[in-house]
Amino acid sequence: FSASCSGCGPGYRSPLDAMKGPREEILYLPCIYRNTGILKPDYLATVDVDPKSPTYCQVIHRLPMPNLRDELHHSGWNACSSCFDDASKKRNFLILPSLISSRIYVVDVGTNPRAPKIHKMVEPIELYWKCGLANPHTSHCLGSGQIMISCMGDPSGNGKGGFVLLDGETFEVIGNWEHQGEAVPFGYDFWYQPRHNVMISTEWGAPKALVNGFNPAHVQEGLYGSALNIWDWTTHKKLQRLDLGEEGAIPLEVRFLHDPSAAEGYVGCALNSTVFRFYKTAEGDWAAEKVISIPSKKVEGWMLPEMPSLITDILISLDDRYLYFSNWLHGDIRQYDITDRRNPRLVGQVWFYHTSGGSSQLLSVSHLCPPQGKRIPGSPQMLQLSLDGRRLYVTTSLYSGWDKQFYPDMIREGSVMMQIDVDTVDGGLTLNEDFLVDFGKEPDGPVLAHELRYPGGDCTSDIWL
Repeated sequence: FSASCSGCGPGYRSPLDAMKGPREEILYLPCIYRNTGILKPDYLATVDVDPKSPTYCQVIHRLPMPNLRDELHHSGWNACSSCFDDASKKRNFLILPSLISSRIYVVDVGTNPRAPKIHKMVEPIELYWKCGLANPHTSHCLGSGQIMISCMGDPSGNGKGGFVLLDGETFEVIGNWEHQGEAVPFGYDFWYQPRHNVMISTEWGAPKALVNGFNPAHVQEGLYGSALNIWDWTTHKKLQRLDLGEEGAIPLEVRFLHDPSAAEGYVGCALNSTVFRFYKTAEGDWAAEKVISIPSKKVEGWMLPEMPSLITDILISLDDRYLYFSNWLHGDIRQYDITDRRNPRLVGQVWFYHTSGGSSQLLSVSHLCPPQGKRIPGSPQMLQLSLDGRRLYVTTSLYSGWDKQFYPDMIREGSVMMQIDVDTVDGGLTLNEDFLVDFGKEPDGPVLAHELRYPGGDCTSDIWL
């Protein structure tokens, strides 16, 4: 899956080179049984997405974890395009942190990409004792060969935003990336941009507050985050805390532009459904401005008088032209032209649902465009874009504890994976009605499929130096 050249490491020389990479043939997705009532381990599913294949649109392999209730969530690589200049490196291990158990699995996807196997387990006590951290979330490989994983909590379930370093060969825990005493109040996602000597991390909330569902009172109690944390990439020192205020509460996925010389990017803020642009100022520090806001909907019988759209996942096409995000409670995916970085322009939208207030905290949903005639429980959430930008894959599960609260039907019926065709010339999104992977039909019962990864890397895993 690497670009054709001699003596090159994993990935691609540049984001634009990556756009010319091969079409995706398989996808890896973590599948979660925690909170479903089915006492089975989470597993990594391999899905065939090659239209020429006889097993197209099917789960072709399942790798169960050796433990129960891990809550597999996001994944990363042992090496990516940040190691492109190192011919000794191979992208052959998927790093699979468990959000709740705090276990980290290292999965061998190099030996047989269509049938991954477990290579190593990092036990929770390694994170607890060596780093004072727990609840690992985002994993990125570094140009140094190490692997860095953001964490959301301390071993007692309180909020704590710190970072674990793993050795890229042995996968042993080395220790903390941040300096002692410099962890921030909350953790979640992070992205680094070495040419500007910066790393930016985001904040979800305290693990013990969010573990079983969302309680709006916890926001007032200060158990959820609202800031971007700016770090010096070379010295690992904390530089700035950019508080986005109430409008920017719960900033989740952070995405720099892919161009490694760019000094700006975007972050999706879930609670009040805004997107902020962050940027380097003329003085050399960092600032943020709101550039997109999705109005809440007035509903009756819900947990709040107004229902936010809940922007959960966002991503940027490899040419830095389009921004995509999902509105998990309102039920749509949006495409914005971000050529004018300060003024994103809505150019594509696909609705999965019309949402209306159900009883207490639940949503009643009716599908507007069901692929293959299936009524889909849940709503668009995790996104992955093909390298060429023409296909957007989407799954419907956010996190088992919140799925159970907001979309109880999804717990009973399982999540799904769908595909959206993208107009990359003028903008526009169209649901591919011939594509559906129904995780309600899995051998051990309905399961919650979450994040999507291609073996050769993608626009949310790879960083260019």
